[in-house]
Amino acid sequence: MFDKRNADLYNNIEIKLSEYFSKEVVIHSSSMVGGGCINNASKLVTSLGTFFLKWNSDCPGDMFIREAQGLREMKKASGRAVIVPEVFAHSAEEDHPGFIVLEFLDSGYLASGGDEALGRGLAEMHKFTNERFGFYDDNYCGTTPQDNTWKTCWTEFFRENRLRYLLDLIQTRRSLPARERQIYDKLLDRLPRLLPEESTPVLIHGDLWSGNYMITDKGPALIDPAAYYADREMEMSIMTLFGGFSGRFFDAYNEVNPLPSGWRERNKLYQLYHILNHYHLFGGGYGSQALHVAKRFI
Repeated sequence: MFDKRNADLYNNIEIKLSEYFSKEVVIHSSSMVGGGCINNASKLVTSLGTFFLKWNSDCPGDMFIREAQGLREMKKASGRAVIVPEVFAHSAEEDHPGFIVLEFLDSGYLASGGDEALGRGLAEMHKFTNERFGFYDDNYCGTTPQDNTWKTCWTEFFRENRLRYLLDLIQTRRSLPARERQIYDKLLDRLPRLLPEESTPVLIHGDLWSGNYMITDKGPALIDPAAYYADREMEMSIMTLFGGFSGRFFDAYNEVNPLPSGWRERNKLYQLYHILNHYHLFGGGYGSQALHVAKRFI
């Protein structure tokens, strides 16, 4: 059964699913599942089968709308190379709590080749290009807003839409000493000399750490995106920041879509965005870690 305290939530979900499938859908039961650190997650058993529900009573009104948008774009880009769950329903901006209902994926085990399959799948997704950097709407990395205003220059996008925008958020929330902000501003000025002049906008997951992919019996699946069009080296920054991706993954990736020379030298610079985001969200030692990275490049 499900918690009657959330009766309005389940009623709203039944309405949205019934609209999607053009037939009445009734929720029979809901059971909590683990794995999330921001949202509540449940397995829904309904008259039309099993679904995955993620919901939050204290989140921006459009957070799940943007997640759905990212998943649908990734599904177009990934083809059959990697699994992206189908989106069946999500809350509107005025709905409370916010929610998203997805295809339910059973965790599985691949006897061998899971890392390689993920590497090849992501490499194929990174061939899905755009003429500009950014995305159709702003979205979120965790709960941090991302400015996805379109730009034609990658260096400008990374400088203005990612680092400067996030530094301004941190300045408002936590306050940066003037001395530290001067260091970051100096780095922003140096970026055109640190990044390649030419870059191709490709679709990235945007927050691909080990908790945002899963292995199913059908293959690797990507979940919880912060998707936008970027230089694909940006994807590698979060993947290498916390580990969880083996040499076999990178070998398979490079067989399909070789990374450019020098990407490892730029990797720490791109990691700065995610370190700053963790400082924005959690505070603590991430601040000094980010400052150390910034000093390294000025």
